[in-house]
Amino acid sequence: MNGVVSATLRVLIGDDHRIVREGLKQVLADAPDVQVVAEAQTGLEVLQQVSDLRGREGLDLVLLDIALPGMDGLDVLQTLKREHPKLPVLMLSTYPEKQYAVRCIKLGASGYLNKSADPDDMLAAVRKVAAGGVYLTPTTAEALAAAVGQRNAQAGPEALSHREHQVYRLLTQGLTVSEIGAQLGLAPNTVSTYRVRILEKTGTKNDVELALYAQRHAQGRSPD
Repeated sequence: MNGVVSATLRVLIGDDHRIVREGLKQVLADAPDVQVVAEAQTGLEVLQQVSDLRGREGLDLVLLDIALPGMDGLDVLQTLKREHPKLPVLMLSTYPEKQYAVRCIKLGASGYLNKSADPDDMLAAVRKVAAGGVYLTPTTAEALAAAVGQRNAQAGPEALSHREHQVYRLLTQGLTVSEIGAQLGLAPNTVSTYRVRILEKTGTKNDVELALYAQRHAQGRSPD
């Protein structure tokens, strides 16, 4: 038993939904070599927990949701990679891999997995990333290859900056400029400026067209 404990992979789960955290803990509890040592429901809590555990000294992996309240998962990822560059991060989301996986990996994530993934795949991803590897599903690998091939001809969401992509995601969820500003800590005028850039880059004229564009893009179809 002592040998198993000493080899345990220590995991922090960052997700704002308790039912999701409990589900993840149940999946990981079935593995004798994995232990959830901390959990958090906001981005700031994730950063505080990692700091309290002294980063890589007390953790082997962070399982991190993208859609966190306040400071979202992508901002948290950037902060973690800056402050604890050796700490592996595996991103979790309900968003399509083709739309978010490449962005996460470019920001330093060691893998991207949909929350609906098979438990065996989840455990395989946790073990590989905690060991210092990169976990890529076939869909993510395909998206990465496409991103490399289209680097000089990108348009739309893949061409957006990190902040533009945050605003894009919230716009397509139906939030107003004021609501987005409050959530991201930006002035409404700044959000409006980002909105104009997003519309230009996606070739859309208003929020309705942008929402339709996002839906088509998520389904893997080019906009008409």
